[in-house]
Amino acid sequence: MPTLTLTNFQITPLDAPLGAVITGLDASQKVIPEVILQLKQALRDYHILIFKNQNLSDEQFLNFSFNFGSLFVPPDDVPVLASQPGVTPVIIPVSNVDGGYTGTGELSFHSDHKWTPYPSSGSLLYALEVPSIGGDTSWLNLNLAYESLDKFTKQRIANLQLITYNPFLNKLGEPRRKYREDKNTPLISPVFPHPLVRTHPESGKKILYLDYATEVEVVGLEPQQGKELIEQLRNHLHQPQFYYQHKWSVGDIVYWDNQSTLHYRQAFDPDQRRVLKRISLAGSRPF
Repeated sequence: MPTLTLTNFQITPLDAPLGAVITGLDASQKVIPEVILQLKQALRDYHILIFKNQNLSDEQFLNFSFNFGSLFVPPDDVPVLASQPGVTPVIIPVSNVDGGYTGTGELSFHSDHKWTPYPSSGSLLYALEVPSIGGDTSWLNLNLAYESLDKFTKQRIANLQLITYNPFLNKLGEPRRKYREDKNTPLISPVFPHPLVRTHPESGKKILYLDYATEVEVVGLEPQQGKELIEQLRNHLHQPQFYYQHKWSVGDIVYWDNQSTLHYRQAFDPDQRRVLKRISLAGSRPF
């Protein structure tokens, strides 16, 4: 049932492992403090919020996003999507036209900026043009994935640290590894180990802080042992009971908690336009 709130807007949980739909809220207008607090609590509860029927200028999109945090800015020596040394775009075009980023292919389940010292807390993605078929985005509930592990596995991984290697340092055409087995490979960027089981900084929920395909290494485990553990955990993650698939409509803004979810994109027809805009918010060091 929808939750009635202080104004006309409604928070309606999805019949899904995560997510709630927000209706009756105009993100182009100033949002009162009580509503911002309700939205923050809803994000903690549902991990992603889907705002329907929005029509925003870039300035309005920024003003709305900054109700929830400040802009994510990576270190100069740790590249991320669209960054250049000393310059991080405030709004990143996730688009297959006009110099946008991420192309038209499938993007496997991942969270953004996990290889940085302070990964982003969340992102807001605003749909301006969407293809008639394909290009759906799915989000996966990493708290539910953790809670679904057996007791032995939870104990085994409780205090492990994971290095996620920066995918933006891969050379074009180079094969993408899922686990780093070669200890002799020189590092060309700093690495930042984070807990494999992360504690959410606001809700306190436990998170299986691992994505599906980016190259990783478990600190302190022999390569074969670490590789087998990560394969086991990734097979566990990749189950439909953990994720929700979103078919975009023009005017949708999806705000997701990057600390407790993964996201995946379906491929779509390169002859169709898909134009979205993303703002990512600053986060803290995982613990």
